[in-house]
Amino acid sequence: MKDKSEKKDRILEASISLIRNQGYENTSVSQIVKEAGVAQGTFYLYFNSKNSLVPAIASQIFNEQLTLIKERYSATPHNLNNLLNTLIEVTYEVTSKYKDLINFLYSGFAYDNSFETWDNIYRPYYVWLESCLKALSNDMLLSIEMDYAYLSNFVVGLVEHSAESVYLSNSSKEDIRRSKQQLLKFLFHTLSPK
Repeated sequence: MKDKSEKKDRILEASISLIRNQGYENTSVSQIVKEAGVAQGTFYLYFNSKNSLVPAIASQIFNEQLTLIKERYSATPHNLNNLLNTLIEVTYEVTSKYKDLINFLYSGFAYDNSFETWDNIYRPYYVWLESCLKALSNDMLLSIEMDYAYLSNFVVGLVEHSAESVYLSNSSKEDIRRSKQQLLKFLFHTLSPK
């Protein structure tokens, strides 16, 4: 089982590397399997086509982001400021790391009409954040009374949009710092007890 997982991971890593270097359209399955060191048939054990790499790459990046968020938040006292700070810092960090793939991922999902797939990839994040928000509310550390499933979706959407807007527009370090600061200020003011 581990060998299968390792082969799939090698295929994904090779795909990411090649797509970053030469673009999606210029990357072939033959190049991917050569780079990954696997047989061409092995590729098709995991992926129906090159297009099916899009959600797999997005899922891998997203899983990295969610793992970092959970690890960092668990290492802090659980309060609204630490939760928001963690969401913002990790999201900006991961967006910076993968900014060259983000446009490709969005266009790939639009091409395949796969926004439902995108939502499924994000589902664990929404569920985790919803449980954090409920816990903060139960501890009287959150002021807003609403459906936390929607609130978690709104918060994730705003944080992701903010990170993408500064990194995809090649903003200066000062603009990035200010964006994070203003986003934290807005979310904290909106959600904290009055």
